[in-house]
Amino acid sequence: MRVSAILLAAGASRRMGTVNKLALPVGGRALVRRTAETLLQAGLEEVVAVVGHERESVSALLRGLRLRIVRNDNYREGQMTSVFCGMAALDNDCDAVLVCLADLPLLAVEDLMRLIAAFTDCPTSVLVPTYKGARGNPILLAHAHRDQILAGDRNLGCKRLIEKNPALVTALEMDNDHTVFDLDTPDAYRQLQQRLGETPVAQAISNRG
Repeated sequence: MRVSAILLAAGASRRMGTVNKLALPVGGRALVRRTAETLLQAGLEEVVAVVGHERESVSALLRGLRLRIVRNDNYREGQMTSVFCGMAALDNDCDAVLVCLADLPLLAVEDLMRLIAAFTDCPTSVLVPTYKGARGNPILLAHAHRDQILAGDRNLGCKRLIEKNPALVTALEMDNDHTVFDLDTPDAYRQLQQRLGETPVAQAISNRG
């Protein structure tokens, strides 16, 4: 099973306030770098990171990693534009594409390997992780969906694809919340810090100036 990945790192992070959540420290690394390194450790064919909001600073946080960075000038129009940019930038042949949000601080290599193993025997072309009924990320798409998106359906983001074509989707219940725990708000970051036993959110943000 040859799997490539798109790391979605272009969003404006509005619900986090004035701080770009992708730069917040998690386990001693910026969140976006932590997620990127997790993808790279999974032995994927290639990883493409899509940047947009504060693209220079986000790109700097990924410096030195074995991935390709592409720019989405239309990121304000929604996540589907970043999915399109990432799909267009993939070079290597693959059987499936893993589409991953950058703000998954608990995502582990073991979670990715379980998803990939499940997709090998998946009866449908889309695999979505779930936890206690909640839909999570990343998702896996068969390569045919990449061709469909690049053929012109720029509005076919992952969420819309799943909602429009439920028969194409298989849900995989995970045994932890790593795929559903994302960082959108200061409260979520505070909860994460408590789980990891790290610096409280107010001090962490303050230390970033």
